[in-house]
Amino acid sequence: MSKIEIITFGCRLNAYESEVMRSHAENAGLKDAVIFNTCAVTAEAVRQARQAIRKARRARPNAKIVVTGCAAQIDPARFAGMPEVDHVIGNQEKTECGTFQELGLTETERIKVNDIMSVKETALHLIEGFGAQARAYVQIQNGCDHRCTFCIIPFGRGPSRSVPAGEVVAQVRKLAENGYAEIVLTGVDITAYGADLPGEMSLGRLVRKVLALVPDLKRLRLSSIDSVEADDDLLRAIAEEERLMPHLHLSLQAGDDLTLKRMKRRHSREDSVQFCKTAQRLRPDIVFGADLIAGFPTETEAMFANSMSLVDECGLTFLHVFPFSARPGTPAARMQQLNGEVITARAAALREKGVAALKAHLAGAQGRSIQVLMESDGQGRSADFTPVRIKARDAGSIVDAVVNGHDGSALLAAIQS
Repeated sequence: MSKIEIITFGCRLNAYESEVMRSHAENAGLKDAVIFNTCAVTAEAVRQARQAIRKARRARPNAKIVVTGCAAQIDPARFAGMPEVDHVIGNQEKTECGTFQELGLTETERIKVNDIMSVKETALHLIEGFGAQARAYVQIQNGCDHRCTFCIIPFGRGPSRSVPAGEVVAQVRKLAENGYAEIVLTGVDITAYGADLPGEMSLGRLVRKVLALVPDLKRLRLSSIDSVEADDDLLRAIAEEERLMPHLHLSLQAGDDLTLKRMKRRHSREDSVQFCKTAQRLRPDIVFGADLIAGFPTETEAMFANSMSLVDECGLTFLHVFPFSARPGTPAARMQQLNGEVITARAAALREKGVAALKAHLAGAQGRSIQVLMESDGQGRSADFTPVRIKARDAGSIVDAVVNGHDGSALLAAIQS
């Protein structure tokens, strides 16, 4: 087999960067290679990447195996020490065309990972498309200036830096012209967007600019946001821009004030509740997803109960639950750890709470008229990002439908006649 295969772990930003790498690898004439774009959010994500690398070497013994992404950036020696790996490249290097031209040479350095903290700018790479995917991703920002005590990602991504608004608009326009009905603006900390750019720019202003200058774009969506950083322009866009989808994924992490303080988060429980109430008032059909960590060090049963009840108080529907995973080098790794069984049980309880919240959301949609972006034959997403099962084809098209039930995890709908 002689082809380029890219295996992506983790976030939507990685999905975008994988397409950048695919383009560079093809242009460089790289033929037989497997590229792993890794994630470092949890120890489990790193374990899965290493397992996949070993499996790939067994399946493709003659392929060149290249490892990049946050896990490779943070601990390049660990991956370079694997006999299956040919090259390890950093997060900055993976988006540079010269890196892939060098990979095609016989004599190429095995580890090419720079000091990510020295990177000051993020260049946007024009992408024509995302293969067969129904939606496309556009990077607007990279890096993070915050230091949450549990998070290793700033050391994999470097300081926060924004893509100029004009470049973002040009990329969105190109993808809309190429038939993508939905664009997702993504980054590591997108609510920090614009702080490093000249003039007054923010995520809310960027959203308004994109929608004004690309009138043919049908749907605009945001990846995860830090609600405490949401500006007035973003709230106005939520209220007034119908093409901004009524779905926000919030980086909440916990619902207890002392836990949030120990996490070094910048918001309180009340901040989260009030943001959700404000957004619901401005956009009654809005649906929230959220990241929540179960079993953070020193978390008591009462603290965990506050995270459980936050699901109801904020009206959360889609939960991403992370059992706490101590990342070496972070302050939280040096705190008093909970028993692994306790962490597992709390994560299971939070996930069960999420399942119940999703079922309630699905039941409430009975009889509703919705628009579905088809992702594949028989599967799509509504405007509020709810999965929909429907007898329709043509991935990338938007169809009008009516909800006639659910199966516990997705809406069941029929095309509206």
